[in-house]
Amino acid sequence: MSRRSDLWIFLTAIFALIAFAARGGEVEVSVIPSSRVRDPNILVQRDGGGYAYRTYLDFILQRLDIQPGDRILDLGAGDGWWTAHFAEKVGAEGTVYAGEVTQELVDRLKQRLQDHPNAKPYLCPRNRPGLPDQSVDLVFISQVYHHLEGQTRIDYWRELAKTVTPSGRVAVIETYPQIALQGKDHGTPLSTLVREAEEGGWIPVEVWFIPGTQHYLAIFIQQRAFFPKPASQQ
Repeated sequence: MSRRSDLWIFLTAIFALIAFAARGGEVEVSVIPSSRVRDPNILVQRDGGGYAYRTYLDFILQRLDIQPGDRILDLGAGDGWWTAHFAEKVGAEGTVYAGEVTQELVDRLKQRLQDHPNAKPYLCPRNRPGLPDQSVDLVFISQVYHHLEGQTRIDYWRELAKTVTPSGRVAVIETYPQIALQGKDHGTPLSTLVREAEEGGWIPVEVWFIPGTQHYLAIFIQQRAFFPKPASQQ
């Protein structure tokens, strides 16, 4: 695949473990978009806005495969837009934690999400998620990763490994600086993200370029999920 074929939605599904163990290992090929560049304009004509990827809400939710009862952390929840959608997906039995780093932002989230009782805004430390161990099934990090301190991002991945269940996931949406029309300093090269995640104990299982934007979606699971538990932990 050419480096210029960052098209439509499939950038490089690094392992493509889509619908793996829980569904018997069968990949539904028919639902995976092609990486063929049929119209080069789709690469050239893209929206450089910071929230352009939100127009692909349905696709992103489909790739996240959120189920009723799931526990999700929206890390750096901002205006709560994603938190509200997640709260609807997980239902009354699920929980969505909306983490922010200032009390002012937390108070705004509480106001906005008051119609979603399963949404829990909280004051999040800057160096870790600040939730109990194995308390969430998915961590969602949208346009926030580049704000994490570069020297400590690998440690942050290790903290995420404590917070997420052993088979849980981390999903990251970031601007791809190399193709950004604006906001190049508000993004992270995919290679950097993957390297830091791997050093922190994670493996990329899906990477998608979000069409018509300058953003990508990358989904990770923990490396330990690929190995059997020690007998002492079973």
